[in-house]
Amino acid sequence: MENEEKVLEALKSAGKPLRPGDIAKMTGVDSKEVSKIIKYLKDTGTVCSPKRCYYAPAD
Repeated sequence: MENEEKVLEALKSAGKPLRPGDIAKMTGVDSKEVSKIIKYLKDTGTVCSPKRCYYAPAD
């Protein structure tokens, strides 16, 4: 659960859409784990994908 919060916080603080690799570098979370978290957050509607392979918090 704490990794989900890290990923979401990184997306919010960036102020622009990020790639999973960028989020992994910012949070220190493994990139495969970041991808799983993003998929989960996207399924719950917390995160959206404004363009291919980039993610941002849903408004």
